[in-house]
Amino acid sequence: MASTPVLTEELLARIAERAPLHDKANTFPHDDLSDLVAAGYLRAFVPERLGGLGLTLEQVAQEQVRLGAAAPATALAVNMHLVVTGIAAALAARGDDALEFVLEDAGRGEVFAFGNSEGGNDLVMFGSRTRAEPQPDGGYRYYGTKIFTSLSPVWTRLATFGRDDSNPDDPRLVHAVVSREDGGVEVRDDWDTLGMRASQSCTTVLDGAYARPERVYRSLPPGPSADPFIFALFATFEILLAAVYTGIGQRAVELAVAAAHRRTSMKNDGRTYAQDPDIRWKIATAAIAQDGMLPQITSLARDVDELADHGSQWFPRLVGLKVRATENARFVVDQALRVSGGGSYFSGNELGRLYRDVLAGIFHPSDDESAHATVANALLGPIER
Repeated sequence: MASTPVLTEELLARIAERAPLHDKANTFPHDDLSDLVAAGYLRAFVPERLGGLGLTLEQVAQEQVRLGAAAPATALAVNMHLVVTGIAAALAARGDDALEFVLEDAGRGEVFAFGNSEGGNDLVMFGSRTRAEPQPDGGYRYYGTKIFTSLSPVWTRLATFGRDDSNPDDPRLVHAVVSREDGGVEVRDDWDTLGMRASQSCTTVLDGAYARPERVYRSLPPGPSADPFIFALFATFEILLAAVYTGIGQRAVELAVAAAHRRTSMKNDGRTYAQDPDIRWKIATAAIAQDGMLPQITSLARDVDELADHGSQWFPRLVGLKVRATENARFVVDQALRVSGGGSYFSGNELGRLYRDVLAGIFHPSDDESAHATVANALLGPIER
C-alpha cells in the first residue's frame, strides 16, 4: 500500500497548466489521463496482488482533493473510474467478490465509466428508464439513454443498469458491465456546458449493449435496498465526489489570498487588500468554512475502510457529506470572487472557471431534496401515507 502521495506536485502542476486550455476548447484532457495512467492512479483501488496500488478510500479521497484543486474537470472525470473500482474494492473488503472482474480489468488497464444517470429519472438508483432484456445465455442487453457519462471519449467498460420486466410479478433492476468493443453503444458529441467541460460527460445511447453473464453482478427489486452493493456505491460515490469539490474550495482560498496580496487600494494609500479589514474578514470566513470539510471526508472514508457500523445512519451521513461539500465549495468560491476583483469575471480567469465548475455540484446525486428526505426519514420516520 502506497505511503506517499501518488500524484506528485510536478504532475499536478502539469495538469493544472493544461486545465484552462481544455476548458476553453471544450476538449478531453488525453494528456492528463496518460499522466495519471503512468502514475498508476487508475489502479489506485486495485489490490497489489492484481498489479494495483491497494489504496484505501481515505487515501484516494485525499488524492482527489489535490487533483480537484489542480483541475476540477479532470478530477471529476477520473472520479467515475475510481467510483466503479472503489465499489469493487469495498465489496471485496466485505467478502463479496461479485466485482472481482472489475479489479482484474482495471489492473490490466481498462478504463471504467459510470453509466447510470438518466434524464427525468428522479428515482436515480432505485428505478430506471433503461430496458434490460435477459438473453438465453444469462447475459443482458440494454436499451436506453444515459446522461452525464464522464470519460466518454476513452472508457472501455461501462457500469450500467436497467429494468427487467420480463416477469411482471417480479421486476428487477439489473446491474452489469458492458464493453465498448462489443458494440450497441452510441456516444453523442453533445457536451457543451457551463462548466466541468473537460470531463466530456456525453450522452450515451445503449441500443442492445451486451453484458456477458459473468459481468451481470446484481439483480435487485426496484426501490431502496439494504444490499451491500448499494451501500458500497453510495459510500464511494458520495465521499469521492465530496473530495473533488473540496479541492475546488481549497484552490479558491489560495487564489483569494494571492489576489489580496496582489491587488492594491488607492483609497488606502496603495496598500494591498491583504491589509483591508473587510477583505481579511471575507477570506477568513472562506478559510474557516473550508477547513471544516477535509476532516469530515477523511473520517467518514476511514469508517468505510474500517467497516464501521453506523447502521441506519450510514446513508444520512453520506448524503449529508455530499451536500455540505458541494454547497460549502460554492460558498467558498463565491467569497473568493468577492475579494478578487473584476478580473475574475472573465472566462479565462481561473477563479471564474472554478465558479463555473463548482456549480455542477448541485446536479450530482444525491441532490438537495433527496438528501434532506433521507435525513428527515432517518430522524423522523417516513411520511405517513
